[in-house]
Amino acid sequence: MNTVIRNARIIDPANQLDRTATLYIVEGRIAAFDEAPAGFTAQHDIDANGLIAIPGLVDLSVRLREPGYEYKATLESEMYAAVSGGVTSLALPPDTDPPLDEPGLVEMLKHRARRLQQAHVYPIGALTVKLQGEQLTEMAELRDAGCVAFSQADAPIVNLQALLRALEYAATFDFSVWLRPQDPHLSRDGVAHDGAIASRLGLPGIPACAETVAIATRLLLAKETGARLHFCRLSTAAGIDMVRQAKRQGLPVTCDVAVHHLHLTENDIGFFDANCHVIPPFRNQQDLAAIRQGLLDGTIDAICSDHTPVDDDAKHYPFGESEAGATAVELLLPLTLKWAREANVPLAAALSKITSAPAGILGQQTGQLSPGMRADIALFDPEAWWQVTPARLHSQGKNTPFLGLEVPGEVHYTLVSGNPVYRRAD
Repeated sequence: MNTVIRNARIIDPANQLDRTATLYIVEGRIAAFDEAPAGFTAQHDIDANGLIAIPGLVDLSVRLREPGYEYKATLESEMYAAVSGGVTSLALPPDTDPPLDEPGLVEMLKHRARRLQQAHVYPIGALTVKLQGEQLTEMAELRDAGCVAFSQADAPIVNLQALLRALEYAATFDFSVWLRPQDPHLSRDGVAHDGAIASRLGLPGIPACAETVAIATRLLLAKETGARLHFCRLSTAAGIDMVRQAKRQGLPVTCDVAVHHLHLTENDIGFFDANCHVIPPFRNQQDLAAIRQGLLDGTIDAICSDHTPVDDDAKHYPFGESEAGATAVELLLPLTLKWAREANVPLAAALSKITSAPAGILGQQTGQLSPGMRADIALFDPEAWWQVTPARLHSQGKNTPFLGLEVPGEVHYTLVSGNPVYRRAD
């Protein structure tokens, strides 16, 4: 299938490209700019006047809720939500039910996702059997089944000997290990940042040291083993600075931050708003400033949605008893654009955090518009503002702290391997 995109402003951070051009797609791949290939005939002709064409977004954490949690969301609903937000490649944490700890489960999930012919799905395999933190999974077999990295998701790994063995094994085969740093003892039963707001509301707190203690331990083990380590969802100024120092020492460490942590603090809990119950919790204003600075100086490599759809009933409990998580895959682009506007960040630099940078962490040839590359493309109007409402969100989960907010950036088209999989309704 051949497609031509005319009159778009093309921004490709990986290739430092920012200009108006005509883009030609042949059999699912970028063929040429401006001059049509010989014998080219388009089955799809898109006039993108007033729109920006960018590489399809790469999201490092999207829970599709299958298998096991279909009452919260389905592959169909969440993959369509992803492409409606311009996300064309997404990584799946292993905390499904059962967890992604066997090759058969990974193969089944990839097969189901391929049949939908929407976004590309990259499973993250379980680091330990059933995510119990003791027995290592058969990582080589999981890699062969399609896993691109290994993680515990939000499940703690208390047994540091097991973690050391896992990192040694991963280093031997050059597997990447993704860990969310939070000490389970220091954070036990916590639901909010351990500060004045949690104290005033009577909520059990999660101190900043729960993150930094975990980071310190894992950095020491990474240094001992030489394993490639990716820290998921940093939230504290001190934790970010620890990763900054580790990078200066040359350790093979990367990290990301959830997009909602670019905008919200503990103050936004308000009067027990359960939509603000997320893990890690929203921290204080100094931590938010450190997150933004970490993105600017390159300490934080990527922004992800940490998309976690939750059924309505689970958010209707009191704050401390509600289920943690926020739906966000459709808000990854708008909230990134909002941050860029507020922090005066160049558009290409901001877009790199959700395209080429996360693609590099995944180790996949995507997130750029080079000739010969897979034609995963999002076309959006940067000047179109829209209101976040339950009806506007395609995700089955409507649990977001941004309900009612006006955000910039409306996706008009999403192409995956050259195929138009989403078009904004007129």
